Amino acid sequence: MSAFGGKVGGLRLERVKASTRYEGGVFRNTASATAPGLKKGTAIPTMKEYLCGGQRRTPPGPLPSLSPLEGWTRPIETGLRATWLGHSTVLLEVDGARVLTDPVWGERASPLAFAGPKRFQPVPAPVSALPPLDAVVISHDHYDHLDYPTILELAKLDVPFVTSLGVGAHLEAWGVPAERITELDWWESFETRRGVTITAAPSQHFSGRGLGSRNTTLWSSLVVRGPRHSVFFSGDTGLTPEYAEIRRHLGPFDLVMLEVGAYHPAWGDIHLGPEHALEALALLGGGSFLPVHWGTFNLAMHSWDDPPETLLRLAPKQGVRLVMPRIGEVVEPSRAEKVAPWWRGVASAGAEVEPPSESPETAVEHGVQWPFD
Repeated sequence: MSAFGGKVGGLRLERVKASTRYEGGVFRNTASATAPGLKKGTAIPTMKEYLCGGQRRTPPGPLPSLSPLEGWTRPIETGLRATWLGHSTVLLEVDGARVLTDPVWGERASPLAFAGPKRFQPVPAPVSALPPLDAVVISHDHYDHLDYPTILELAKLDVPFVTSLGVGAHLEAWGVPAERITELDWWESFETRRGVTITAAPSQHFSGRGLGSRNTTLWSSLVVRGPRHSVFFSGDTGLTPEYAEIRRHLGPFDLVMLEVGAYHPAWGDIHLGPEHALEALALLGGGSFLPVHWGTFNLAMHSWDDPPETLLRLAPKQGVRLVMPRIGEVVEPSRAEKVAPWWRGVASAGAEVEPPSESPETAVEHGVQWPFD
């Protein structure tokens, strides 16, 4: 039960209630019509597709990966470096500071050790091998972004955690000292000891780790800005005109990390997908584009390699500079070379979809909150 996290209360709750985004006991998106679940009338057919569809939702084998350990010892020539460790976990090195985004080393994106989406391959380096960190940032509290076993390991390190309003209740419940937790409302900032600023910004999503906790904590995008370089990290989000506002207040960006996986038309406006990610990139004013939130967990109905293939087809037509390293590959975005479709080496064979243990109708009747992330 510990994986469900803590409950927002006390002074933390008072701060949550003071947010202009908090209304009626929950946080709300700026666009009031944006719902966290499926569009009306789509629940049963979407669950049928999720449980019974035959798409290639998992790769037939582990994706290619590299050990980043030697790369992390090399000097950074441009001042900005990134290492994608899978899903939305990226080690950013910005003007001398190291910031880790949405760290997930766990085997499953789930509160259960024996059930839930299982990762396609292990992270290419253990938590213990990470270089010294200046901050860990967590966009929101979903299981594929806030991972209980990973936080237990990171809690042992002397590193600040920067997250959205209310999410600190989970961190504190798992052993992170309160003095090392900073919770931000949108447009609020935290400065690291090396002078790099982390600012929370709007996103369009939802939150919750169990029944009764939906939207009791905030979700955010995050901007990491140093003296010379700036990085935008979307967390999870749908396409929102607020990205133009982010550009005006916090841009321009040298590197933009946007979620491109786990999307579906029935999910309303709570995930981007590759096509909307390109629109979001334009609203943000461009920058080198590192796609995240793909290639690690089966969280949707599309083929596992649909996000990178779609980007590879569309991005060059729009003049977008794609940065798509292998998992664990250490890259300086301004020097990244033309994308090589490294994922195709495991994409030729389809993965079998296991039959459901219960009918989609039963799953919906049992109160499944879906989408899961």
